[in-house]
Formats: sequence, structure tokens, C-alpha cells
Amino acid sequence: STTEKPILLNNITDAEVFVSGAEVAVVGFFQDPQSPEAEQFRLAAAEIPEVPFGLSTSAAVLSHYGASANTVTLFRRIDNDRRDLDMNNRDVDTKKLTRFIRMNELRLVTEYDPVTAIGVMQSSLQFNLLLITDKMSPKHPERMRKFRAAAELYKGKILFILLDSNLKSNERVVSYFQLKKSQLPALAIFHTPDDEHDVLTLDEISTERVQDFCNRFLQ
Repeated sequence: STTEKPILLNNITDAEVFVSGAEVAVVGFFQDPQSPEAEQFRLAAAEIPEVPFGLSTSAAVLSHYGASANTVTLFRRIDNDRRDLDMNNRDVDTKKLTRFIRMNELRLVTEYDPVTAIGVMQSSLQFNLLLITDKMSPKHPERMRKFRAAAELYKGKILFILLDSNLKSNERVVSYFQLKKSQLPALAIFHTPDDEHDVLTLDEISTERVQDFCNRFLQ
């Protein structure tokens, strides 16, 4: 049987286990689980199957998270941050709620596109590391495995971003780092407050090389 989405969070322990168990978790805080807002929340949950959704009507849980009723909160582990969306606003519908989640669901490795770009820019992390690569390459899964392993080591310090060089919308980013397609894959690290950055072109990615590149830049 498929698990019913969203999962009911009846107490603080349930809620804490739920929030800490995923890279990105979304919780709807509602007084009335049958309200129109809660119904919009369920519809959004059905549209984004890969993100866990929880729903709580417990006053203790709402108080624990400092949430008011009819609020949807996105929790993310990458920078221990949260984003709140007030559902009392009459024009918040499933579409806006889905966009809010897509925009803010930063992960251990976040794929860059016009929607996630907004969340990336609003992240509290000041260092971004981009892997600029061709997603269609047969080497892509292995590259991602190593890049992801490195991302684990810098959780809360550096935001790891995958940038697909095939996407037309990403061409401006590639040219910003003065890279040609023939030079890819490449790593680009970026310090957002002052635009300080460094680029490393490499034939193959290893977790050690990513680490070395990050450490040099951080120092």
C-alpha cells in the first residue's frame, strides 16, 4: 500500500523525527484538518511525491515550532533553515504553494534552474560550489556520487549546486565563469558577499579533489 500523504504528526516527538529524517521536509500547521487551506496543502503534496509532507493540528506542536495556524513550513537540513508560508492569505493556492516548495527545497546537491535559483540566492550559506557538467554524459552518475560525498563534508558551510551545461538557461552562468563547453566538467566556487570566485577545470571528479579545491578557497 502507498503511504498516505501527508503524514499526521500528533505530537512533538513525531514532528521532530519527521523533520530530522529528510533533507527537505514540509509541515502544514492547521487548526482544522478539513479547512480549504489544508485541502490545498494535500493537493500540493500529491504534486511533489519526492518531498515528505506532514500535517499537524496539535497545539503543542504548533507552539514548539512557533508556528501560527494555517502556516506551511519548509525545513531544510543543508543550512538548518526554514521557510514559512502564510496560508491565510486568500490568494495562496496549490500552484503558489508548489512553487514556494520548489523554490526553497535546497538539498545536499541542488540542481540549478530558474526556480531553484531564487532559493539559492536566498540561502544563508555564503559559499556556493558549482559542478558545471553535462548531465547526459555516461560518466554523470559517478561524478554525482563523488560530488555528493564531498557535499556531506561541507553541510552547513557550502551550498553544492549542479549546473547542467546542456540547458540554454544556464549558458549565462557558464560564460560568467569564462568557461567554454570544451573545458567542462569544471568546478566553480563563489563567495556571495563579494563575488570572489575561483574555477577549476578537471577531466575527472574525485571527492578528494573537490575537498582540496574547497579548502584552498576557504583558507
